[in-house]
Amino acid sequence: MINATQPDPYLLSRVLRAPQSATELNLRQWEQLIWQARSAELIGQLEARLAATNLQQFAPAAAQRHLKIACDIARKHADAVRWELHMIQDCLKPLGIPVILLKGAAYCALSSPAALGRIFNDIDILVPKEALSSVEDALTGAGWLSAHTNAYDERYYREWMHEIPPMEHKNRCTVLDIHHTILAPTSGIRPDPQSLFNNSAHLNGEWEFFQVLSPQEMVAHSACHLFFGEFHRGLRDLFDLHQLITSFESDPGYIDSLLERAHGMGLLSPVVDAIRQSNRLFGTTFSKQSLQSCVSEVPSWPPASWRDWFFDRVLRPANPSANHSLGSFANWIAFARSHHLRMPWGLLAYHVSHKLFKVE
Repeated sequence: MINATQPDPYLLSRVLRAPQSATELNLRQWEQLIWQARSAELIGQLEARLAATNLQQFAPAAAQRHLKIACDIARKHADAVRWELHMIQDCLKPLGIPVILLKGAAYCALSSPAALGRIFNDIDILVPKEALSSVEDALTGAGWLSAHTNAYDERYYREWMHEIPPMEHKNRCTVLDIHHTILAPTSGIRPDPQSLFNNSAHLNGEWEFFQVLSPQEMVAHSACHLFFGEFHRGLRDLFDLHQLITSFESDPGYIDSLLERAHGMGLLSPVVDAIRQSNRLFGTTFSKQSLQSCVSEVPSWPPASWRDWFFDRVLRPANPSANHSLGSFANWIAFARSHHLRMPWGLLAYHVSHKLFKVE
């Protein structure tokens, strides 16, 4: 039963986990739910979850309007992504190189449950590092321009990061991120990019030019993107993971193969965090043996209880009804942690000095 008398920081995750609970909400709780969903960029997913069992009819009229608008916006986003994929396919196909769709673009092309109701902030692709120059030239010729012209930013991306500067189309203003691996090389964790291409699967039909990561590597990449990141879309990204894992977990042995692959990639820690937190917030189902395996793989430092305290706060919607007195402190730790995980101390000090004092 959801408490009807005070703000509930877990209201959104509870309704996404159990849509039937929406029938118990009063007007004030519906208001909280809509604003939590908006701030977490999950209102389209909320509408999709409610619509799947025709529960949106229990929402007040004002909430129904918000949900319908979110549904319309999500459809337009999906249409825009599909259009951009056609444009990218036409542009890069003559190069004869493999191109892997990542994250939201992959979910959309696969018609994955993770794409239902989702909005897309950009399109992410993975190409071989040796092809970056020809890919960038081809895209520039098709109207995609680098969004960064600052000399330091150019160096930051091209020498230290796992992607080149984002490219933005001059007419459509859509953003394209071009990766050559899935994690910054400066992090010290270096999954072999060639193995990602070797394990990838070709799509069929209109997207036959593109490839997608294997189910294990798709979750591992999404997990490291979130749990090595800054969490500003944390709850949305965790719901992506819940949807992905739920769709893959029906395959016998999937979780064991995921943990094994994550270990081989050096990404066991974020994958275990993803499994534990998606189970905690969204009730993602796992076998008892799989959950025990995850518990045994939790890093000894910081302790599991500390990690749960930290993730509980940074994965909340950025809305007053979900605020915690130490939420700002936890988000500051998350920001510092994300940079430390991407860079060694010396490079991090140089980077921070530049950003604060414009040191060249």
